[in-house]
Amino acid sequence: MAERPGLDDAGAGLAPVETIVGVGPVLAAALGRVGLTRVQDLWFHLPLRYEDRTRITPLADLRGGEHAQVLGTVEAVERGFAFRPQLKVALRERTHTLLLRFFHFNRAQAEQLRPGMQLLCYGEVRLGARGLEMVHPQYRRVDPQVPPTLDAALSPVHPTTEGLGQRRLANVIAKGLALLPPEPELELIPAPLLRRCGLASLGGALRYVHRPAPDAPVDASMRGTHPAQVRLAFEELLARHLSLRSMRERVRRKMAPSLGGSGHLRRRLLANLGFALTGAQQRVVGEVLHDLALSHPMLRLVQGDVGSGKTVVAALAALAAVESGYQVALMAPTELLAEQHRRSFAAWLSPLGIEVEWMAGKQQGKARERALQRVADGAPVVVGTNALMQEGVSFARLGLVIVDEQHRFGVQQRLALRAKGDGGDQVPHQLVLTATPIPRTLAMSEYADLDVSSIDELPPGRTPVHTIAVSSARRSEVIQRLRTACAEGRQVYWVCTLIEESEQLRAQAAEVTHAELVQALPGTRVALLHGRMKAGEKQATMQAFKAGGLAVLVATTVIEVGVDVPNASLMVIENSERLGLAQLHQLRGRVGRGSTASDCVLLYQPPLGRLARERLQVLRETHDGFRIAERDLELRGPGELLGTRQTGQVAFRVADLARDAHLLPMVQQVGEAMLGHYPQQSSRLIERWLGSALLYADA
Repeated sequence: MAERPGLDDAGAGLAPVETIVGVGPVLAAALGRVGLTRVQDLWFHLPLRYEDRTRITPLADLRGGEHAQVLGTVEAVERGFAFRPQLKVALRERTHTLLLRFFHFNRAQAEQLRPGMQLLCYGEVRLGARGLEMVHPQYRRVDPQVPPTLDAALSPVHPTTEGLGQRRLANVIAKGLALLPPEPELELIPAPLLRRCGLASLGGALRYVHRPAPDAPVDASMRGTHPAQVRLAFEELLARHLSLRSMRERVRRKMAPSLGGSGHLRRRLLANLGFALTGAQQRVVGEVLHDLALSHPMLRLVQGDVGSGKTVVAALAALAAVESGYQVALMAPTELLAEQHRRSFAAWLSPLGIEVEWMAGKQQGKARERALQRVADGAPVVVGTNALMQEGVSFARLGLVIVDEQHRFGVQQRLALRAKGDGGDQVPHQLVLTATPIPRTLAMSEYADLDVSSIDELPPGRTPVHTIAVSSARRSEVIQRLRTACAEGRQVYWVCTLIEESEQLRAQAAEVTHAELVQALPGTRVALLHGRMKAGEKQATMQAFKAGGLAVLVATTVIEVGVDVPNASLMVIENSERLGLAQLHQLRGRVGRGSTASDCVLLYQPPLGRLARERLQVLRETHDGFRIAERDLELRGPGELLGTRQTGQVAFRVADLARDAHLLPMVQQVGEAMLGHYPQQSSRLIERWLGSALLYADA
């Protein structure tokens, strides 16, 4: 099948926004700040969400976490000061009351809101300490004798910036939509493939999402399941899939060293381990070694639950590179985790005569110079943090890059490390590790540039952790449980989500909890560990805990990954309702690493919202990290699993991986066909949706 002639959404689409009537230099500059420089950018500047002001929701039907429009009578107005000034308005409808809360208000606003007046309000409903409330709702006064005028259709809310209001932006987008070309010129998915998908037309979909018709199904539009939204979600997922597959093919075209080796070092390591690999570990090692022996770069993600033995797999891969005369770089996101890897690798590799070099940001002066020189001279294995990517770090013969917990790194960071080994025509192999199991949906969409291996079997002897959820009102009972555990010679983690107290978040800070436990447990060695401590202090504290010199470790989530203390058998997680399922599961995995029965106590601050209650329930019901990851995706979306803090991470405009998972098999089929037979249209589809976000496309 040949590439069809170059139909283009050029013409008006590629014209500057200044060509639209009414768009002068000032407005064009504001549009440019949100990436709208061409007319076609307006077409694909899709709404973040819709506001449903077409109906009024009775107060009795309100649910926390939803946006709603309500009508009620002001029953009481109160100005107070709890940590900061606030204005509270009690809105009543029949027998139900909703609290309106304002933290930013002026005197005139406070005086205008008086008992007896009727207000029409729109905002997000939240579950507060005393019931449902809206914080900073939009509101207007209405005449009690006249039914309020409601919007005829849903109101789209577009991404915007200072100096560019929603109405002004919607007006410009409407003018841009009037310039949409005929469907054959706009469409980039070839007609035969489009017919197979049975999707709505692109032009009609764009017109609908920007301006829903008054008779449009409100519920479907609010859920994102209207055919027009499905059409755009499909194309966005397709563009992302094409970009990742194109990236993979570009990397695959490069050469990489064949890292076969004789296997003598691997056999010696296996003989010295003192335990046998699980069947899953053996399978994954085989997949990794097969890839390393090839002459094009390995791009493989190894995922496995907490304690499944990914580090041993990484060590065996490293030995394949060392046996072949190449260097290995292992990068971890935190010094604590990197240090854990350094100790594990040193314990395994030193008896084989292989020294493990250390590279961290805190190294200074002569120590740093010596480390840099050893790496440049060919140190076989180098473990460190993102200091490995810094200017001045030069590898003699880098053959394998191992990145742990890669979702915590930016794509550009991973690219920078790989570039350290880009010598001539060869690039190093890449092995990516994650202890956060990737749901199949994410693997199909966000990791399409990687082959995925799963260690889906835990080593024998691991004891399941008994998990309970306890209200913070029973805190004294939990502390008594600590006393009992310590008296029996066991060790305890107490994890807090903040370092310092925050009045607004109501979370117990690590420093406060540490002081509390020191007082409550006289004669018990209680230590504090958090990310703001100096590296030496953190390592000394962790080492003392591992050695059994400390009974209780009060820590922030810095201990989420990489810490292995078999004698620790009790984990208390403060304000557990504030954490996602994946993170809670990671923290729980710090205990249950020995033969002693272990417990995890999820302390929560009531009242619990629906999502928080579901998360804690899932954690109580299962220890299967893959099942937990799937539920986390369903409940919370892909943000944390993908690492939205990544540099270069591209956010979806309309697609939702949990909601639109059913589209992915067809996305893959259409994507493979387009890459094989319509490469030009594939490139233009990527540019249409991702544009400059692909600057890191060789990562």
